[in-house]
Amino acid sequence: MVRIPHGVFRMGSDAADGFPGDGEGPVREVELSAFLIEAFAVSNDRFEAFVESTGYVTEAERFGWSYVFADHVHPVAVSDVIEGAVAGAPWWRAVRGACWRHPAGRGSTVTGIGNHPVVHVSYHDAAALAAWAGGRLPTEAEWEYAARGGLDQARYPWGNELMQDGAHRANIWQGTFPSHNTVADGFMTTAPVDAFPPNGFGLYNTAGNVWEWTSDWFSPDWHRPARPETRIDPHGPPSGVAKVTKGGSFLCHASYCNRYRVAARTQTTPDSSLSHCGFRLAADA
Repeated sequence: MVRIPHGVFRMGSDAADGFPGDGEGPVREVELSAFLIEAFAVSNDRFEAFVESTGYVTEAERFGWSYVFADHVHPVAVSDVIEGAVAGAPWWRAVRGACWRHPAGRGSTVTGIGNHPVVHVSYHDAAALAAWAGGRLPTEAEWEYAARGGLDQARYPWGNELMQDGAHRANIWQGTFPSHNTVADGFMTTAPVDAFPPNGFGLYNTAGNVWEWTSDWFSPDWHRPARPETRIDPHGPPSGVAKVTKGGSFLCHASYCNRYRVAARTQTTPDSSLSHCGFRLAADA
C-alpha cells in the first residue's frame, strides 16, 4: 500500500463538460487524515486467492448472470444472452454465466489475464475481500485525493491533456462509441493493473480501465453545504440506494461518458456487477 499523507485538497469540478446531475461540484477544500491505499486495483489472481481461501461465491455467481458489453460477449455465450436491452444503454447485455471467472460469459476465462483487474464484482463482493485482507474500501474523498497524485484540479491524474507527449496514459475507448473502437491505446477490454505510468503518488490506472467502488453512498447534493462532515474526513451521506464509483473504464469516451476525469463520479447499486467495474483497497494509516 501507498501511504497518502494528511493534507487538504480541492475536490470536485465545476468544468463545463462535467455532469451537473452527478454532483461533481462545487469545487471545495477537503481535509483528510493520512491513510493507506493500494497502488493497483485488485487483480484476478488476487481475487482467486481470496476465493480459494474462503470459498466465497460472488453475487453474480449466485444471481446466475451479469452485464457484459454487447460486442464483447464470447461467441459461445451468445445463446446465454437474456432477452431485452438495458434502457438508455443498449450496448449492455445481461449474460447467464458471466462472472469474474468468465468475464465475457461462457467460453471465456481469466487464464492469461491474472494481472488484469477482477470484474463482475459487486460492492458487497469487494467489501468481503477487503475484510478478509484486513483493509477496507476507500471513501470517495480518499480515492479522489490519491487519484490526483498531488496535482491541484488537473483533469487527469497526469495533467490537463488527455495524451501526454503523444502517448496514451489510460485505457479508454477510442473511435466512435459504441460502434467502433480503434484500440489505439492497445486494449479492447481490460488492461493489466500496472499498465501505463503511475501518478505522482505511485497509483496506477486511476483513470480508465475499470470503475472502482468506494465506500460512500451516492448523493448529488449531500456535500454541497459546507458542513464539517462534508469537508473533514467525509464519508458521504449515512444511507442511500447506490454507491459512488470513480475513475471511468475502458468503455468511457468523450462523446458519451468522459468520466475518466479524476473529479467525475457515478452511482452503482451495491449488488450490481459489470464487466468494467472493479476496486482497490485502502486502510487506516
